[in-house]
Amino acid sequence: MTLSACSVPSEPVAVHDPFEKTNRKIHAFNKGLDRNLVKPVSNGYGIAVPDRIKNGVSNFSSNLSLPGQFVNAILQGDAEGAGRNFFRFAFNSTLGLGGFLDPATDMGLPAERADFGETLAVWGAPEGAYIELPFLGPSTQRDTAGRIVDLFTNPLSYELGDPENLAPPVSGVAARLGDRYAFGDTIDSILYESADSYAQGRLIYLESRRFDLGESGETQNEESYDALFD
Repeated sequence: MTLSACSVPSEPVAVHDPFEKTNRKIHAFNKGLDRNLVKPVSNGYGIAVPDRIKNGVSNFSSNLSLPGQFVNAILQGDAEGAGRNFFRFAFNSTLGLGGFLDPATDMGLPAERADFGETLAVWGAPEGAYIELPFLGPSTQRDTAGRIVDLFTNPLSYELGDPENLAPPVSGVAARLGDRYAFGDTIDSILYESADSYAQGRLIYLESRRFDLGESGETQNEESYDALFD
């Protein structure tokens, strides 16, 4: 969402938000959480930790997510993407010192994200209603279901024992704190300077997510929502 914050939609983005009243309350909670906890902690992390280490943690977290992305690429029938993620994981886990370095990108294997929300879209599941999740922020019914399934699709979650299984979530939190610091000005402009931060965040998320999935800005009809989610 942060990386697309500077983009302006060329056409109005269709929004299906029947839970807006509840979503706005959750948005207010998330905004307060950011103001009182996430932003101060991320600033401390960003200032105290050298850039080289922050980049290494981000690479490490990204590398740990690759087996799950490999699974999703397979489920989507994307053999090329699955192969790319497989070799990225192999090269970065060995030549990249466990994933703290990213030699795979220099070798012509750029990151290619794949999640179960995208898999559901490939399978034809409708987007569903817009939802703001506590702690996690903007989502849709489809992407929320995908987030839940993604908790179980990464083979590493079954292979790592205690305490190694803490590495993915801990490194993920640290990487997100680094992102919050790196894109602080953009995030602050959305949350604290826009006239309606909820509507702005919703617009940015929907536009960016639909662009990533190759979907149009039009929402699907209510019958398709009802058939899948009611």
